[in-house]
Amino acid sequence: QVQLAESGGGSVQAGGSLTLSCGASGYTWNVACMGWFRQAPGVAREGVGAISSDGNITYYDDSVKGRFTISQDTAKKTLYLQMNSLKPEDTAMYYCAAQECRSSYCSARYCYSVLSDRARQTSWGEGTQVTVSS
Repeated sequence: QVQLAESGGGSVQAGGSLTLSCGASGYTWNVACMGWFRQAPGVAREGVGAISSDGNITYYDDSVKGRFTISQDTAKKTLYLQMNSLKPEDTAMYYCAAQECRSSYCSARYCYSVLSDRARQTSWGEGTQVTVSS
């Protein structure tokens, strides 16, 4: 059973930075899609971005492009989200997501798409809260 555990959330003033981490365990996939999503109160969950299965390419939603960076440490099975120039509208619960990539390689854009597809079996963490004050 796949387990994802996010950490690193907190409160920060606008313009500040935070780095979120997501530790993954329990999966036997050879190749995986991983990404970050967020959900603010009263708003549907939205994608932040995803990383290709080889960890070399990333894809971001326009709302965070240029400010957020996704990376991973394959050996530690940890996914990161570096968030800079934070805005009050970035306030949300942030979730790590993972799904098996059923080929030898999955692009970042493809991973973002399948992780966003509610009809697919995606594993989720419990989330970590990020609050940005103006």
